[in-house]
Amino acid sequence: MSPTDSQSPEEAAADAPAEDAAAKAVPPAIELRRLNFGDPLHWLVLGWRDFKRCPAIGIFYGACFMVMGWALMKVYEHAPAFVMAMSAGFLLVGPFLCLGLYRASQRLEEGEKPDFGDSLLAWDTRTGTLAIFGFVLLVLELLWGRATMVIFAVSFDGMPDLKGSLLALTDIQNIGFIGAWVGVGAIFAGLIYSVSVISIPMILHRQTDAITAGLTSLRLVLSQPAVMLFWGMLLTVLVVLALLPWFAGLLVVGPVLGHASWHAYRAAVAD
Repeated sequence: MSPTDSQSPEEAAADAPAEDAAAKAVPPAIELRRLNFGDPLHWLVLGWRDFKRCPAIGIFYGACFMVMGWALMKVYEHAPAFVMAMSAGFLLVGPFLCLGLYRASQRLEEGEKPDFGDSLLAWDTRTGTLAIFGFVLLVLELLWGRATMVIFAVSFDGMPDLKGSLLALTDIQNIGFIGAWVGVGAIFAGLIYSVSVISIPMILHRQTDAITAGLTSLRLVLSQPAVMLFWGMLLTVLVVLALLPWFAGLLVVGPVLGHASWHAYRAAVAD
């Protein structure tokens, strides 16, 4: 006979509130909606719609992305291996940089007119949580950059310049280097994308903690890999195309993807 079976009705009633309190102490898992393969295209349409409804805000953040791209190329022009890692990481940390665009889309969703000052101060209510999440992403970025530089260092006699790096990546004789570079990049890119794809808008909207947001984002990618891989491919292709004319395409592509990422979060996470 178990201890529970030997309890009197009075003792069982006394234990019930404690059990209820313990159950309430464990928060329920955030519910994820089932997504369709075509949903990412719909998010892009919604992102373009939001951009047209507040173009001034979008152009401002697009200009910030473009200037940051120029700055990265200028600062790291003598360290091409680090540039490539940082540039790829910069694209994947985009959701954190798009916080003001998320706020604008949130206001539009609520039927309000987006305010430029409000978008600039979107981080103000969640400073601590965003700082923790940003630090985690920064550590991953630094590890990615360091791993890339190690691969270059062990593959060549010294660090090649930017032209030499591009030639090395297209020379079939460097198949071992290319495989290692792509493999390490894929691991870090996949990890950063998985934990951040919906985390920042979730922190802004739900007032949740950084760990819960990151794990929910990871759970979404692992539970619906086909849709989220398609979304990641769309993000990558569009941003790479926007980079080609000296980052000028980011003036429009950057804010559109920022708005679209808000709608990706709203479609994936139930209220």
